[in-house]
Amino acid sequence: MDDQRTISKRQIQLQHHVDTLSLCRKCPKMQSSPVSGGPVLSRVILVGQAPGVKEPLLRRPFAWTAGKAMFKWFAEEVGVAEAEFRQTVYMAAVCRCFPGKNSQGGDRVPSREEVALCAEWLRAEMAILKPGLVIAVGKLAIGQFLTAVPVLTELVGQIVHLNKFGQDFDLVPLPHPSGASPWHRIEPGKTLTKKALALVRNHPAWIARVTS
Repeated sequence: MDDQRTISKRQIQLQHHVDTLSLCRKCPKMQSSPVSGGPVLSRVILVGQAPGVKEPLLRRPFAWTAGKAMFKWFAEEVGVAEAEFRQTVYMAAVCRCFPGKNSQGGDRVPSREEVALCAEWLRAEMAILKPGLVIAVGKLAIGQFLTAVPVLTELVGQIVHLNKFGQDFDLVPLPHPSGASPWHRIEPGKTLTKKALALVRNHPAWIARVTS
């Protein structure tokens, strides 16, 4: 357990970090200001890919279709409803702004430069929070932690022990809950997703995720 002075210091650091993040305009092609889940002091970080068109309007990550699917996973398999999740898990992303649409339809994939610029925010969050568990949602998010990303059938349902961004932690990868992908709705993806969520549910950092 952290002592109260340490917790207060980290809470101030995190609030300053979130306030500074909200002002970021480093990437001119991005189509919104940064989306943040707020300064939640937690032992668990969830890393998504990038907000969609609705998230900047609603001012919170995973606020639309993919979010509804993801929070249903956590409600059914982990026993945590959306409101509690948002209050007890720090929510980050590979890129914090809506990247816009691409010419073929769907959201534009952020460039390597945009991903690299936004990675500095994640690095700072890892240093402040020192999480015991990171949940990476989707291949783009998983790729921020693994140099080579294997096919999802070889990865989802596993815990990966890592030292990254100067921190030691466990990574639990999840598929992206997008309606465009059937992977998590058919076998073996359906069973592997449930296995991954069970790993989250039983992880010590998840059980004690709120710093006290």
